Amino acid sequence: MAHITDYQNAKGRTLYDVRVYLGRDEVTGKKKYWHKRGFTSKKEATLAASRLTLDADKDDLTKRKHVHFETVYRQWYAGYINTVRESTYARTAGMFDNHILPHLKDKRIDEITVAQLQRIVNGWAKEATRNYKRWFNYVISVLDYAEKQGIIGVNPAKKVIVPKRQAVAGDDPENFWDRHELAKFFSYIDPRREPEKYTLFRVLAFGGLRRGECLALTWADVSFTDRTVRINKTLTQGLKGRQIVQAPKTEKGRRTVPLDLATMNVLKHWRVVQMQKYMSLGINTNTPEQLLFATRNNTHKYLNQPEKWLKAIEDADEASDHPKLSHRITVHGFRHSHASALFAAGVTIKEAQERLGHEDAQTTLNVYAHVTKAQNDEAADKVAGYLGF
Repeated sequence: MAHITDYQNAKGRTLYDVRVYLGRDEVTGKKKYWHKRGFTSKKEATLAASRLTLDADKDDLTKRKHVHFETVYRQWYAGYINTVRESTYARTAGMFDNHILPHLKDKRIDEITVAQLQRIVNGWAKEATRNYKRWFNYVISVLDYAEKQGIIGVNPAKKVIVPKRQAVAGDDPENFWDRHELAKFFSYIDPRREPEKYTLFRVLAFGGLRRGECLALTWADVSFTDRTVRINKTLTQGLKGRQIVQAPKTEKGRRTVPLDLATMNVLKHWRVVQMQKYMSLGINTNTPEQLLFATRNNTHKYLNQPEKWLKAIEDADEASDHPKLSHRITVHGFRHSHASALFAAGVTIKEAQERLGHEDAQTTLNVYAHVTKAQNDEAADKVAGYLGF
């Protein structure tokens, strides 16, 4: 954009001043201008301004055509991190570093074609079952940003056909245990020798907490009077694998979970044992902000610690001679097990939703509507009884 003004020189002659906006400096981000005075006529000043504006536009277009995908991604990411939580943008950065940039990093953004993108997403679909769609959606977002910035004309990713995940024959292993399998699992942990381990899995199974919610708990969150645990934070991973404490993902995630008397007694016992254990190490844990589950240095446990404990128990179970667990589950499987138990006990969808901290009831139905074998048998008997023949 050009701005022309007239002024009087020392001899009283009218001359013209031209000021042309050239855009922003790529390094400093400050606005750049071309400024020249002394034009003897407005026509001369206007022609000079037009030529310079045209040259600036051509130069800017040439620079844009040589921009690589990684450069545009960095610009997009700088804005993206202001719209999501640290744990989310940390995972996103990992997806770009591990999956997207190896294919597109050095590609000139204006030369990326539909065919290139189609080959990339086809390859992803073969190596991954689910995540490839998310990876490609991020590619679309970066190219959308390039289109809005005028760096490319149209987004080629919009014309790519994303492969559908092909269903596999057979059943996926169930990631939950029924009450009999849970009881068998807890029989493998001696609450006197391993009170912390026993308490952690008890809270997971009987409270339905997520792993990060459990590891973020402090004693201020536990009310022995009301027999409840307050969920208002979660332990997760931030940038470069750093563990951080964040607010729950949604408002429904902030909740108070009532616990049974037996679980509260387990927590009381662990509270006393923890104070004695850390007192011997010279650490006072008799404070409300003390973590329920902590490292030897009284810091947050690593997020993978519960999984290590679980795997060790499952490995020992497989190697033993006694009757074995029917199948393995993950730590998140304790939450599934809790949901299954809720439905088996006759809890309503709404009650389960509130207890599990789901934003909407559909999530509860879609993810956690597991029923036990006993319920299936009962359903079959009810149908047969109704039909009557």
